[in-house]
Amino acid sequence: MEYLEYSLITGIGATLVMDLWGLVRKPLLGLAPPDYGMVGRWIAHMGRGRFRHASIAAAPAVRAERLIGWVAHYLIGIAFAATLIGIWGLAWVRQPSLGPALIVGICTVAAPFLLMQPGMGAGIAASRTPRPAAARLQSLITHAIFGIGLYAGGWAASTLHS
Repeated sequence: MEYLEYSLITGIGATLVMDLWGLVRKPLLGLAPPDYGMVGRWIAHMGRGRFRHASIAAAPAVRAERLIGWVAHYLIGIAFAATLIGIWGLAWVRQPSLGPALIVGICTVAAPFLLMQPGMGAGIAASRTPRPAAARLQSLITHAIFGIGLYAGGWAASTLHS
């Protein structure tokens, strides 16, 4: 039960930090936050047997796709936090350190590079986007921020249980 609680708090916290970065990068860098509705559309089409699209934006819209995308986004964040805690143990949450959180956060960039982007039509590691290098850099930065969020979420979880 403790593992689940720590995973929930850490994952939700980390995902919130990532979402705050998504909002801040618009005025700072002129980059819009991610559209989790497209993630929801992609996931909903999986239930219909379609896992890969030439362009997810061109795929038919799906009822509640934005909700599906946002729920999936937070569930994925919780799963990655559970992975961090599973590897480094409950001792990590009791005394969080930045290193393991950054390692896991940066490694999570494999999910969009190898699964989401190819499945949604952007190619492996955004290779089919207009500016692949910029897209890759933004993904890497966002997932590093998620790693910092894992640390912050772990710290929050540790203080709530002390």
